[in-house]
Amino acid sequence: MILEVAELNVKPGLINEFESNFRQASKIISQMPGYIEHELHKCVETADKYLLLVKWHSITDHEVGFRKSPQYEEWKALLHHFYDPFPTVEHYVQIRI
Repeated sequence: MILEVAELNVKPGLINEFESNFRQASKIISQMPGYIEHELHKCVETADKYLLLVKWHSITDHEVGFRKSPQYEEWKALLHHFYDPFPTVEHYVQIRI
């Protein structure tokens, strides 16, 4: 399992519209092959900052299956114009201790 982590900085004054669009975008990502689950967290200290966590079966499911799909174009149209700066996305694996 891979955890995708993205810190999302939403342009000031657009959080309500962003959250509404994200609800729509959630329907898109949740139907993708290799998708497991996702969570969106709002920062307590910084009003316009969010943390997106998405679990995938593999990095390929995310970077090829999703990002090269027509559904990703819909995702981009719904969300990408809200970000400043554009988020850095990283992938993590769980360490069993």
